[in-house]
Amino acid sequence: MQLPQELIRKKRQGLSLSVEDIAEFVRGISDGCWSDAQLAAFAMATCFQGMNEAECVALTLAMRDSGTVLRWDDLDLPGPVMDKHSTGGVGDLVSLVLAPMIVACGGVVPMISGRGLGHTGGTQDKLDAIPGYCSTPGLAQFRRVVQECGMAIIGQTADLAPADKRLYAIRDQTATVDAVALITASILSKKLAAGVSVLVMDIKTGNGAVTPDISAARELAYSIVNTASGAGLACSALMTDMSQPLAPSAGNATELRDAMRYLRGEHCPARLHQTVLALGAEMLMLGQLADTPLEAQVRLADALHSGQAAQIFGRMCSALGGPTDFVERYDHYLPQARLIAPVFATAEQGEARYISHIDTRALGLCVVRLSSRPQAGTAPDASVGLSQIAELGQALPADQPLAYVHANDAAALEQAKLDVCAAFDFSASPPARINQLGQCYRAHDTAH
Repeated sequence: MQLPQELIRKKRQGLSLSVEDIAEFVRGISDGCWSDAQLAAFAMATCFQGMNEAECVALTLAMRDSGTVLRWDDLDLPGPVMDKHSTGGVGDLVSLVLAPMIVACGGVVPMISGRGLGHTGGTQDKLDAIPGYCSTPGLAQFRRVVQECGMAIIGQTADLAPADKRLYAIRDQTATVDAVALITASILSKKLAAGVSVLVMDIKTGNGAVTPDISAARELAYSIVNTASGAGLACSALMTDMSQPLAPSAGNATELRDAMRYLRGEHCPARLHQTVLALGAEMLMLGQLADTPLEAQVRLADALHSGQAAQIFGRMCSALGGPTDFVERYDHYLPQARLIAPVFATAEQGEARYISHIDTRALGLCVVRLSSRPQAGTAPDASVGLSQIAELGQALPADQPLAYVHANDAAALEQAKLDVCAAFDFSASPPARINQLGQCYRAHDTAH
């Protein structure tokens, strides 16, 4: 048994850690033998020196095994156990609509979602806006809902990868969240603990992403796909654009409204739909539920337009304590902000009316400020946010708003209007072609 400081020194010097070294480190996280200071030092050393693929695999598996590892083979499920995970963004409601579409196509989706981090939104926070919805059920209820509905979207429980939970808290306090090896192990340990056999990663890039630089996003894609392969998990990663909000809304209740409109066929934003179909097609092909992207996308579209995906979401919502008629009467149940006001471009922004740039991170932070409660420890205000957000490249007449602000305080409303205006730039002509989807990375084509 090595002293913690010896393992820290080894990693600080850039030496490779053995499987035994990493197992010892994870035991120290779990049983408290390693102090917070020692964990912080190890995280910082890893941030500077990185980890090779073997180390990433060992760390992922050790953190997976620090708690309960779910198995689904005893439930006689109808299809492969699958999941999709996004690195986070603004207006990213894909999980809410894609999961029931995948179930309608024959997959099973036990999705462990997260809360918002920094400027990015969290799927768990969005679901918590539904009255009665339990996003933190016990594992027995989680398994039961997955068996009955084919899916369940919940937050991380204390049973799954608890070593990751402690290490992540340390990383959050020590500016080591963006260490690629630690991001990789954190994501994959939870997915493996949830018992999934297929994972598709949505790696965001652009000014609203955690990895805004495309080279950093590509490095993360390589790391996750190769580590997953080494850990026995079928995985691919698709790079998608986050240089503007993905959906035309940002906020918990506002995004849920758009998700329900999408599932009910009332509104199908083009960029959102393109991303949903691309990620869904990759899931179906990786899970051997479709042979080609075209076949997969046709099946996904059928699941959406037939109403089957909406019915599946409704059953899951009810099984986890939400209203039985939530999909049909979502606007009745979702909290509504007291003040809703349009935001128009300022006169100083000139006669140019093509939107040339959107500071997506700034819009995300605007929503975070709107949703903050004055009392520490209270839940964020789910009713606030932005809706009908204008798109990059759009020609915007003077009488058309940039967005609508949903707020519960007059001062917060006025500040949000200023924030939204400042986030948009204009030009006299349309911007160059806007990229939406990038390369898909798979284990066999990720060699540097």
